[in-house]
Amino acid sequence: MPREIEPPTTDAAKRSTLRERLTRAVPAQVWAWVWPRLNALGKLFHTTAFKLTLVYLTVFAVFAACLLGYFAWNTRRLITEQITRTVDAEITGLSEQYNQGGIQRLVFIIDTRARRPGSSLYLVTTFSGDGLAGNVGVLGEGVLEHVGWTETVYRRLDDPEGTEHHALVRVFQLPSGFRLLVGRDLEERERLYDIILAAGQWSIAVVIVLGLAGGFIVARRVLRRVDAMTETARTIMAGDLSGRLPTAGSEDELDRLAVNLNLMLERIEALMRGFKEVSDNIAHDLKTPLTRLRNRAEGALRTAKSDGDYRAALESTIEESDELIRTFNALLMIARAESGQSSAPMTEFDAADIVHGVGELYDPLAEEKGLTLRVDVDAAAPMRGNRELVTQALANLVDNAIKYGSRGRDRDQGAANGVPAEIAVRAAGEGDVIRLSVADRGPGIPEKDRGHAVERFVRLEQSRSEPGSGLGLSLASAVAHLHGGELKLEDNGPGLKASLVLPRGGPQLPQPTE
Repeated sequence: MPREIEPPTTDAAKRSTLRERLTRAVPAQVWAWVWPRLNALGKLFHTTAFKLTLVYLTVFAVFAACLLGYFAWNTRRLITEQITRTVDAEITGLSEQYNQGGIQRLVFIIDTRARRPGSSLYLVTTFSGDGLAGNVGVLGEGVLEHVGWTETVYRRLDDPEGTEHHALVRVFQLPSGFRLLVGRDLEERERLYDIILAAGQWSIAVVIVLGLAGGFIVARRVLRRVDAMTETARTIMAGDLSGRLPTAGSEDELDRLAVNLNLMLERIEALMRGFKEVSDNIAHDLKTPLTRLRNRAEGALRTAKSDGDYRAALESTIEESDELIRTFNALLMIARAESGQSSAPMTEFDAADIVHGVGELYDPLAEEKGLTLRVDVDAAAPMRGNRELVTQALANLVDNAIKYGSRGRDRDQGAANGVPAEIAVRAAGEGDVIRLSVADRGPGIPEKDRGHAVERFVRLEQSRSEPGSGLGLSLASAVAHLHGGELKLEDNGPGLKASLVLPRGGPQLPQPTE
């Protein structure tokens, strides 16, 4: 029968099998305590902080090992140079003694020096290798046959049998064929070299242990903060946009990231809230004109009996449709302004020209309402921005002022609320900003309602009887924010003073928190 081939075992299956075996071998209570900690430890080892710690630790350990190795090698070299200088000096002196007194004098001096404790290595031999004087009993094979420096093993005459040392020796050939050997024991050099190596090994071991411990602590701290951010992100993804990433107050890179992400989340939450409000407002405020539009068309079909009736119904329908189109255009313009994606380019222009142009445009309407429109411009007010949007925003403010500034006007005396019925439109430079203001003498807006008045489709109680969609101030506020400025609503005593405060240099890109 054919042998059944077992399917390949995956890594997940191996881990599952291993866990099952461990579960059977370890009591359940112990396993319940150990397994989460093993998971946490494995998760810790996979963090970027721990990996970076390992990289830096490896680099530092290699650097320290190279530094200690160089120090040990250089120390050994210096000791070797010191030995060679000492031996060279002794050979020079002994060769002079040989030249002055011959071999007998040299043998006497060598014999005297060899008896001193801690002396160098000395040996004088004949040309055939027979020893004449010295303290060396055994040398490595072939040492005396080569003139110059050699590292060799040796044994002194007074050392017990089997003793072996290492030495650096120099063989020098004297006249008449005699050979002179002078050297120094290398035990001190090797001992110092071993001490440095041992100290280096322990130092590197300590560095590795401390580095791993430090990496463990740092990675654990970073992982705890990242886990907290991850949990908050999951809450936000679940639909709770009010969640914010926690900060530790250390002002490190994670804190700066959390702060900037929180600013982004605040912006997203505001946009989503605005989107919801706009959707609700459209559903409520546009339902009425659409229903009215349909009823008029239906009424025309049901009751119109002549071409004139149909024409009147169509004209009314077109007028209502134009109003709806203007409302949707305003909404689109506000959305583009608030998102910073307006299609019109930023150019250099004079805000004073805009004030004059808007004043000339609305002067007949103000006169028809019995109001005096006064334009006050001190001097040129150059600035950078979107000329079309700034003009539209200022026009909305003037239109509102004419619409509500005539309330309470005494037609016989030409006054509103006891003061001259006028609207003042001004442009003035104030340092780095340009202020475009429109002041009327109408009923004004209570201070508690001013923040609410700039929202879309908001119409306060006193303006319910006036035509409009409640988008004028909202558009002006959006244009101001697009240019990096603000719309200020202030008391004109009596009346309302609405001011567009715009920076001369145009909108600035938001800077991240550092």
